[in-house]
Amino acid sequence: MALDGSALAHTVSSLVSYAVGCGLVDAADEAWAYNAVLESVGATGPAPAAVGDASDLDLEATLASLAEVAVANGVADDTGTGRDRAAMRIMGRLTPRPSDVAARFHDLEAASPVSATDWFYKLSCDAGYVRRAAIARNIRWTTPTRWGDLEITINLSKPEKDPRDIAAAGAAASTDEVYPACQLCMSNEGYPGRAAADVAGAHPARQNLRIIPLELEGERWGLQYSPYAYFDEHCIAMSAEHRPMHVDRTSMSCLLDLVDLFPHYLFGSNADLPIVGGSILSHDHFQGGRHVFPMMRAASCETFAMGEHPDVSCEVLVWPLSVLRLTSPDRTHVLDAATHVLTCWRSYSDASVGVLAETCGVPHNTCTPIVHRDGDDYVVDLALRCNVTSDENPLGVFHPHARWHHIKKENIGLIEVMGLAILPPRLVGELDAVRVHLLDGTSLDDDPLSASHAPWAREVAERHPDLTADVADQVLKDEVGAVFGHVLEDAGVFKWDDEGRAALERFLATL
Repeated sequence: MALDGSALAHTVSSLVSYAVGCGLVDAADEAWAYNAVLESVGATGPAPAAVGDASDLDLEATLASLAEVAVANGVADDTGTGRDRAAMRIMGRLTPRPSDVAARFHDLEAASPVSATDWFYKLSCDAGYVRRAAIARNIRWTTPTRWGDLEITINLSKPEKDPRDIAAAGAAASTDEVYPACQLCMSNEGYPGRAAADVAGAHPARQNLRIIPLELEGERWGLQYSPYAYFDEHCIAMSAEHRPMHVDRTSMSCLLDLVDLFPHYLFGSNADLPIVGGSILSHDHFQGGRHVFPMMRAASCETFAMGEHPDVSCEVLVWPLSVLRLTSPDRTHVLDAATHVLTCWRSYSDASVGVLAETCGVPHNTCTPIVHRDGDDYVVDLALRCNVTSDENPLGVFHPHARWHHIKKENIGLIEVMGLAILPPRLVGELDAVRVHLLDGTSLDDDPLSASHAPWAREVAERHPDLTADVADQVLKDEVGAVFGHVLEDAGVFKWDDEGRAALERFLATL
């Protein structure tokens, strides 16, 4: 329901007061900001209302109310994405200009990289680009496993697609001229977004996106925060050039540049091949943040030496994926060692354990590199990846196997390699149905919500014959966490059995 005159004045005035209090808008620009918000929702009045402190403003609810005004005034589409574009248009008017944000960031960075990222993260949250309220709806827990405590997230933050948008997208004409080329292009900064009916297809609004310009390996890059963060201060560094993902010496040097700039963050790259790569391989980018992932706490099970790199400490981690950790206080030495491992792995085959470097000229081997600082040391973790397929595992031999697809079917990307599961929102209703049937003793197979989980759920029931309502939720969470552990084991190229350990030693001997 659109706001009446007095409610509109109070809502807009409260939003402007919030923006002034957050430092998004200077107090001297308050009248201008009020009028800018009115224009954004297609209104020309009323006059501002007197409001007090608005520091506790519910930004999501406020923007939702103003989006309804925009719809009522005919300046926003009557769809979920139309309302979101209206909300971002409003916040774009209240967010400082990109050049001002960059200047302030670099001023702070000169004295303290931590202060700079703290300020920029707060601004991104206050401006509504990082969707704090939506992120808070995600369901999170940890599960103890043989690999340590794995982190589990059921992602509820990204909005579902509006059926009207889906229908409009199907009716829209296509075009080869798409701008921005993808959602990671730096040209998204300030972009108004597109409706699904647009000939170029749907694209989210980015008026309140701000990107910090960086130079990595002599090239122009940018740093932003993820709007639907999966972990603490989840950020993205993306190339100014729209080009495919690649993992090589240059990209790993860029990761080292990033931890030189921001030693309190880790940064990593998705692998650069389908199946073992992330969801966006079309744009060269890294992900990072201020989070200690389970893999970072993993113990070392053995050390090994690389004769040409005597100054680099080399370890194999106790981790379900096959991860080699290289450590050195000398950046060049650790980069040389990491490049050597990657080069050797690209061409390595061991058919006895299903590892093939290529078939018919198509490469299969790559790495997921993750870099962080530990005091004066550079730490480079290289997760060995192979995207070979088989008749038995057509989606990938080293990919979640079919028995686990009811929980996790998607690619195992950078974040999950490090021990944080990102599970689909469908699981909320499905696991609740499983819980009900296990407690009631009713059929799992006859309920569409629980049918795909039925074989697994019966195994859960056998492991917990005395399951009661007061522990059922925790039992299911622990069992889901265990499945994630198995999924990561599937993604490991050298298994944790005698055959797999022997195969790993054969690879290490080539280094």
